[in-house]
Amino acid sequence: MRYLNRRRFGAATEGDDPLAGVANLFDASIVFIVAMMLALFSALNMLDLLDPKSEVTIAKKGADGKVEILTKKGAEIKVSKVSDTPVSGAGKRLGTAYQLPDGKVVYVPE
Repeated sequence: MRYLNRRRFGAATEGDDPLAGVANLFDASIVFIVAMMLALFSALNMLDLLDPKSEVTIAKKGADGKVEILTKKGAEIKVSKVSDTPVSGAGKRLGTAYQLPDGKVVYVPE
């Protein structure tokens, strides 16, 4: 009879909360999400976006064909939309841009 009164290993007692393990799953999922974000940034060579002292400029073309320029200077991020409307005004010539056969554009200042 003494074997029947002994508690089994791993059996839930009256004071155990069955949802106590859910908190651990939540913590583990947050750690997993942060690790995936860091892996994505490193795979895309965009770790400079996380550095508060860096300056980054990204040109993005959407599915609708519109171009946006994202500029990050320090902690400030600025988004500019490029329009197709021609502009006019007074100014001076700063240099010349050439397009190479491989598609790269080279700016040559005067």
